[in-house]
Amino acid sequence: MPSYVIDEKCDGCKGQDRTACMYICPNDLMILDVDAMKAYNQEPEFCWECYNCVKICPQQAIDVRGYADFVPMGASVVPLRGSEDIMWTVKFRNGTIKRFKFPIRTTDEGTAVPDGGFTEGAGDLNDQNLWTEPASLGVDALPTK
Repeated sequence: MPSYVIDEKCDGCKGQDRTACMYICPNDLMILDVDAMKAYNQEPEFCWECYNCVKICPQQAIDVRGYADFVPMGASVVPLRGSEDIMWTVKFRNGTIKRFKFPIRTTDEGTAVPDGGFTEGAGDLNDQNLWTEPASLGVDALPTK
């Protein structure tokens, strides 16, 4: 689902020439309404759903509506980008919250990219203890491989 800006949280990156979301959007969809000093997605139908704008927003003013099969009603997936990591907070419909932290490494060109690994203690996605969504649906367990 395309990204959208939460007007109450957006501060237009405090009047910079370009907002963080404008800078990071690979499809140049985010623009700044200079009168309101709020960013917005000018063409949501062309959104790549890459979450770049969501992760970079310093005010956490951008969100993405999740697909029903990925983020069922009442659940959420929220990324938060730090200087050295990206933390994803997953809230399941039954109220269970899981957090995953991915370290960011810097390339030789100075570009920050996700490392692709978990930090110590973050857990393994194949760990059955993380399979909490079926329980919220009334299913006893996921099928084994």
